[in-house]
Amino acid sequence: MIGNILTVLLFILLPAAVMWACRKVNVLGRIGPVLILYVLGIVIGNTLRPDAMSGIQDLLSSAMVPVAIPLMLFGCRFSRTGNRSSVLALITGMLAVIAAVVTGYLLFGRSIPEGYKVGAMLSGVYTGGTVNLAALQAMLDVPEETFILVNSCDMLVSFLYLTFLMTVGIRIMRRILPNETSVLQENKSDENAEKVRFNLKDILVLLGIDVIIIGVSAGLGLLAGDGWFMTVLILMLTTLGIAASYLPAVRKRPQAYDMGYYCICIFSVVVASMADFSKLDFSGSLNTLLYLTFVVFVSLFIQLLLSRLLRIDADTTVISSVTYICSPPFVPMMAMTMKNRSVIAPGLAIGVVGYAAGNYIGFLIAQLLKLIG
Repeated sequence: MIGNILTVLLFILLPAAVMWACRKVNVLGRIGPVLILYVLGIVIGNTLRPDAMSGIQDLLSSAMVPVAIPLMLFGCRFSRTGNRSSVLALITGMLAVIAAVVTGYLLFGRSIPEGYKVGAMLSGVYTGGTVNLAALQAMLDVPEETFILVNSCDMLVSFLYLTFLMTVGIRIMRRILPNETSVLQENKSDENAEKVRFNLKDILVLLGIDVIIIGVSAGLGLLAGDGWFMTVLILMLTTLGIAASYLPAVRKRPQAYDMGYYCICIFSVVVASMADFSKLDFSGSLNTLLYLTFVVFVSLFIQLLLSRLLRIDADTTVISSVTYICSPPFVPMMAMTMKNRSVIAPGLAIGVVGYAAGNYIGFLIAQLLKLIG
């Protein structure tokens, strides 16, 4: 019991220590709290394994994102300037995943027993999320051992993908693709802004509005049914969070963004700690691991090419790729890494479309790959 309490305190208080260190040490400040916490989470997950840690991880990772999304949207000021890039990123990101899945099937999938089903699941999980992966397993009658293997490979490849983006990938994308001046100015003003002062009344008001939004969103998600819960939840959290950002009670309280930021820092260290490599089992098929690796990184490369052709800005390209490959809960985390809050709402919107479309795309890809043979 004491060990579990200490584990919770570790996850909750470690972000505060890292953020303090980033303000005091210039080198750490350049790296950023999110990446540091991600690395620390991996260390924790592969060294410290107290009893019931997995339950604590599931609870905190599931809770932090719904709490953070409205809070971070409260602090945003929305305009229509990014609509074109967002729509194009939605389309190009989805096309990139589909193209990578089909091409990867020709290279690796044919060597996998019932590889067309694996390709279908990859189409679903990399346009939607884990909920789509599970749905397609049931829909296509995929054996449990195949599902476990794909899920294990996904954990490793997604970790490598996020690490690549947070270390060098974002900088590479910003060099190759347009990088809007307005975003850079916003980031600079954020960094130079005075420290926001917190008081109990403001925190309680913001949390109260946040809890109401979460309750309404979760209630509507439950009414929609299991298959639509996550889609409706993310959609309503985003919609109501944006709507609430126009309320005077929210606008005059700038603490919301920092509160949401802290929740995402907790999410970062917790979700990284879930990458317990000792539990990953890749003995079933090297081709499956190669297939997933190909899909993830080649889809990013294809989207980069399409974004260059269509002049989609770098940050929108990155956030849409993260939304598809890792699912919407990772959008705020990557936005914090990029120091660009303006991509949060478009990223979540793209994710909602991905959740809704993932099962349909997966089923259609299964039929296409089965025909290819």
